[in-house]
Amino acid sequence: MKEEELLRCQISEWYPKFSRHSIKTLILPIPDSFLRYLLDDDGPFLLPASPGGGDPLPRHPNSADPFFSDAELDGHGGDAIADPPSFPDLEIAVQRSILALGGSVFPKLNWSSPKDAAFMAPSGSLRCSAFSDIALLLKSSDCISHDLCHALDSCSDSSPSSIRFHLALRKWRGDLRPEMEFRCFVLRRRLVGICQREVTTFYPALKEKKSEIEGVIRVFFDGVVKGDFASEDYTFDVFIAGDGRVKILDFNPWGGYTLPLMFDWDELQRMADGGFEFKIVEDRCGVRPGLKTIVPFDYLDTAPGSGWDVFLRKVDDERQRQSISSEDSE
Repeated sequence: MKEEELLRCQISEWYPKFSRHSIKTLILPIPDSFLRYLLDDDGPFLLPASPGGGDPLPRHPNSADPFFSDAELDGHGGDAIADPPSFPDLEIAVQRSILALGGSVFPKLNWSSPKDAAFMAPSGSLRCSAFSDIALLLKSSDCISHDLCHALDSCSDSSPSSIRFHLALRKWRGDLRPEMEFRCFVLRRRLVGICQREVTTFYPALKEKKSEIEGVIRVFFDGVVKGDFASEDYTFDVFIAGDGRVKILDFNPWGGYTLPLMFDWDELQRMADGGFEFKIVEDRCGVRPGLKTIVPFDYLDTAPGSGWDVFLRKVDDERQRQSISSEDSE
């Protein structure tokens, strides 16, 4: 993967071109002070104070926070824990954007959303209605740390680069159903594969709609994506809304940290000369069990020889064994 291919997949790069076919999004530059805050692991976990001076959780001893005990204060040598940081200009811009987007958003940085930190939010999701919600998710997320520190690690020609980081606030949509989300694989500007994104669940309705879904995505790719995305090899994620319209969720580079989900990269590469396949979980035996963790699926290591690779191969072997046993019993 080339650095330029990765940079094209930043939401600030692709969204302006495809905004009509995506979720309404407002993109804000992130000040250096907030970036330093996200990367600072040395001090206590403090959420930013609001412009009015309030600490949203509160998290320092002067606020009579029940989470701080005398023993914890003693651990700091008797020194008071610093007051929470404040980013008033960014918070004001974020709150205005949230209002403009209907009152609820989900956040992401250049490439990643803080999916792995959803368990930290009171709602258990990425739905945010305040700057403090967003700060909590971003500060808690390893995916966000990956964007900030390791985004270029998979690039064969990576060099010291000045990436400009942005905060993308995307309008919260209640109709975004996981069974209607799909990852599409493009090789040499040709659609070679599609698969469902949520691989840990069997959705019976997908079997009935598979042919229709394939047709809708093909038409969308040919008419919207193919001629306007500059890379030759890439993936893009979409969802199909209730009215049948296809909406782009994201673009991802080919290979690198992008997971092929129900495919493997060698299999997809062999389709370069004309192959195509659309994969869904066909039955309950075909789900990928054990992958519903706080780590997003896109960051699990399923490379050959990895622990997950061995585990998934055992799952496939067991599924085949059960299938043979079932046939023998008939």
